[in-house]
Amino acid sequence: MTLTQSPPAPPVGAPPKGARRSARTAGLVGAAALLLVIALLSLAVGAKPLSLGEAWNGLIDPASDAYSVVHEMRLPRTLLGLLAGTALGLAGAVMQALTRNPLADPGILGINAGAAAVVVSAISFLGITSFTGFVWFSFAGAGLVAVLLYAVGGGRGATPARLALAGSALNAALFSYVNAVQLLDTASLDRMRFWTVGSLAAAQNHTVVRVAPFVLVGLGMALLLARPLNALAMGEDAARALGAQPAHARGAAIVTVTLLCGAATAACGPIVFVGLMVPHFVRALTGPDLRWLLPYCVVLSPALMLAADVLGRVVVRPSELQVGVVMAVVGGPVFLYFVRRPRLGRSR
Repeated sequence: MTLTQSPPAPPVGAPPKGARRSARTAGLVGAAALLLVIALLSLAVGAKPLSLGEAWNGLIDPASDAYSVVHEMRLPRTLLGLLAGTALGLAGAVMQALTRNPLADPGILGINAGAAAVVVSAISFLGITSFTGFVWFSFAGAGLVAVLLYAVGGGRGATPARLALAGSALNAALFSYVNAVQLLDTASLDRMRFWTVGSLAAAQNHTVVRVAPFVLVGLGMALLLARPLNALAMGEDAARALGAQPAHARGAAIVTVTLLCGAATAACGPIVFVGLMVPHFVRALTGPDLRWLLPYCVVLSPALMLAADVLGRVVVRPSELQVGVVMAVVGGPVFLYFVRRPRLGRSR
């Protein structure tokens, strides 16, 4: 008589797999609805307040009184917030998966600072003033710091603490350089000051058109990396057994982070904490599976970015706070909360 081993029973009280998938799908739909509402608020809130109905009419009806306000000023700002938020949230999620570091974030670990340092150098020394010029320098700075961080942090043997220390040191050094350049080159200061604080206020249609291809390519690469990075999280031997190639996955992840961070930083300046907060929140909803975590980040990261931008327009009326300032004020306490959580001392 042949004995067969039955599959292990699911944990007591665990919901069925189909129920979990349905709950995650419903949550994703709800997140998309939330993003739509916040996007409409971004079109409605400003120096000339509009109701949600007026904002919608201004978006779709050329005869509406709000059409010029919406299309010339607020729609480019909203679209840029969608693109930059998506880029930064995805970059943070990919970095956390790659490094197994729950504190990984393009802002905290110096990736955005690297992009900012090279762009500020281009503004001051080469007279570059357009997004077309910014973007290539931004890619160079983000890529250089990503590779340097990975090397200084220990490469394959990197620990969360070591990466956090290396990133903090690079971040401080690079932003000190940015501040020094601004102080020494007063002629370029006005061109740099709104960009370096992180802002959506100067968004224009041509900026959105130029940044969109980079973000969309980075988005596609990030989603394709979900399975290899899931496998890599179980260790290199297990990843190879599952058909993944760890070296290729790491290289593709670094290219993806560089593309996403470089594009977002070139368009908006260095904005921190989006890539830290959103993946943490999403992971509590979906678990660590990147096949679900990344799509949630695609929806909730721009929602956070636009919400911060709308809040900045409201709290100091008739002036406004730039989105980078709002994210720093909100993100600081959240970062301290994450640091104090006991589980953050260990890699995932």
